[in-house]
Amino acid sequence: MATAEQRQTADMVIGGAGFAGLALAIALREALGPEFKVTVADPALAHEQSRDPRASAIAAAARRLFEAVGVWQAVEAQAQPMLDMVVTDSKVDDAVRPTFLTFEGEVQPGEAFAHMIENRLLVDALVAKAKALGIALRATPVTGFERRANAIDVSFADGAKASARLLVGADGARSQIREQAGIATHGWSYGQSAIVCTVAHERPHNGRAEEHFLPPGPFAILPLTGNRASIVWTERTADAERYVAMSDTEFHDELEKRFGLHLGDIEVVGPRRAFPLGLYTARSFIAERIALIGDAAHVIHPIAGQGLNMGLRDVAALAEAVVDAARLGLDIGGVQVLERYQRWRRFDTAMMGVATDSLNRLFSNRSDVLRLARDIGLGVVERMPPLKRMFIREAAGFTGEVPKLLKGEAL
Repeated sequence: MATAEQRQTADMVIGGAGFAGLALAIALREALGPEFKVTVADPALAHEQSRDPRASAIAAAARRLFEAVGVWQAVEAQAQPMLDMVVTDSKVDDAVRPTFLTFEGEVQPGEAFAHMIENRLLVDALVAKAKALGIALRATPVTGFERRANAIDVSFADGAKASARLLVGADGARSQIREQAGIATHGWSYGQSAIVCTVAHERPHNGRAEEHFLPPGPFAILPLTGNRASIVWTERTADAERYVAMSDTEFHDELEKRFGLHLGDIEVVGPRRAFPLGLYTARSFIAERIALIGDAAHVIHPIAGQGLNMGLRDVAALAEAVVDAARLGLDIGGVQVLERYQRWRRFDTAMMGVATDSLNRLFSNRSDVLRLARDIGLGVVERMPPLKRMFIREAAGFTGEVPKLLKGEAL
């Protein structure tokens, strides 16, 4: 049993210290001040620095959120703006990869539609900001909870407990909070995995992102600062595991077939890993005194680079609902607050899931008939600037009912 010293009282406990969990905690503390007590719990906080080897595309709306909470300023110099993007459709051994679609990378003059940044840099900046604001960080997972009439009692792996008004599950695709809340998920595995690694290359990329649609799945070259790029290479899961297990020389040869020689010699720097891909959505984003955000609520295919950004849209919507309720003196864990959050996010999440699923099925196949049809479709879009601008705004996160933080506005 927890001792009196181990018991804490908080307004909110957040399980998970990734982008979504930390951003939510910071946004709420910035808006509501030190009187609002929030605890973030995650065993990853035991490490002095993040160990995440991946990089992510931060859409313009998400970047505005990070600016609004005072985090982007710490990493801006290490973020690479995407200045344009080209899309090709070919086979691995094709000698020529014709460009079917191009995008200029600005949502408005001087504002890129996305930036690439290494995850570890942004997570470390979020942790530093949380510490500066006095947010309680616990290097231990949430292990359970019990609901009371006006509170939820949260248990941690180290035996401590905290009484809060709201518990937020931001603990990833295999969320224990979601499972313990009895919230089912629906969806499926694609039988694909994404091989992720970073490469150094000889020539500058000039901020250009490339998406090569190949029969097994998309192969993305995403620009990082310096002459480096993040690779997201989709293959059938068995093939992905085989490629990752290859010797450095064999892996380089397979990578070069897909990467090409337009940026000169390439070299893999850092680890290479494969992540299984699927489409999964929680049947509800809320339960009594519980809200789910990020991958705990939804997992989509990375074909459009929207997974992390969807989680940050969750953050912006939930933060606004909680702040509005707190300022009115309402219960932040009450049904009305949680239902407002769910209404705000369910439709957008469902539509993005349908879109990414459809794109993956359309492009990840060996059908010559479908290839011809999609290439005609890409060509049509290329010749319709208004449609291209609409796609850019969608990718940047500026469609639908946009929360304040995603506009760069303070709560």
